[in-house]
Amino acid sequence: MTTSTSAAASGTFSIGGELPVHRLGYGAMQLTGEGVWGPPRDPDEARRVLRRAVELGVTFIDTADSYGPHVSEELIREALHPYADDLVIATKAGLTRHGPNIWRPVGRPEYLRQQAEMSLRRLGLERIDLFQLHRIDPKVPVAEQVGELKALQDEGKIGHIGLSEVSVDELREAQETATIATVQNRYNLADRSAQELLEHVTEVGIGFIPWFPLATGELAGEGGPLDELAREHDASPAQLALAWLLHRSPVMLPIPGTSTVAHLEDNLAAASIELTDEEAQRLTDAVPDEG
Repeated sequence: MTTSTSAAASGTFSIGGELPVHRLGYGAMQLTGEGVWGPPRDPDEARRVLRRAVELGVTFIDTADSYGPHVSEELIREALHPYADDLVIATKAGLTRHGPNIWRPVGRPEYLRQQAEMSLRRLGLERIDLFQLHRIDPKVPVAEQVGELKALQDEGKIGHIGLSEVSVDELREAQETATIATVQNRYNLADRSAQELLEHVTEVGIGFIPWFPLATGELAGEGGPLDELAREHDASPAQLALAWLLHRSPVMLPIPGTSTVAHLEDNLAAASIELTDEEAQRLTDAVPDEG
């Protein structure tokens, strides 16, 4: 399996019907320090990863103001600004940080606006193409949280609105206030608890961004179903896990993250793997409970 496959081989999806991206993207959370806190051990390698991702055809990079916090966005600007015309950078607001691995939702409209303005500045953008509510704050009405994003959209500061970790009912509630272009939920071969949401957004054409896409558990162990099929394709288990996601739905936008160029290249090689329906079903059946 070559490690220089372009992400273009994964096909395209148009976010909001107007932002075409290659479906296999890059998630920038792991560019930060341990616990998604502070700077990376090797900032130069982090910048090399970002540049190499774009060289290999990645046109969709996902980040958040809370990664670091701020570190991921700052590295993206350092490495890639001025940005290629076809590069879509998505960021998020709505989670605050108080230390490594600590995440607390804050969805007050004034806070979301402040964070959007700061992300614009850090990323060096006049408009954020896709701005996502990182979590729904249970203390604030959904209409107020999404309504502030809609106001930012109307002002031209963000292009499209996305949600993260939502149910079908929460998505529908948000849609009463604004058009939702994407959802981002945890989803992978071993954890399909968001299956109902995936089926819904596939039907209506909303992008689905699976975070933690490479969690495979025992499936990737020696002799396991993922390991066996990977050998048949002369690929790594991680590549097969990503290929399975791409096969799962045409609205799927996997964003595997890594802090090294070598792992980045290995992940992006998944773009050229085409599973048959039978092969994909073999992997699906390996986890009988889809949540």
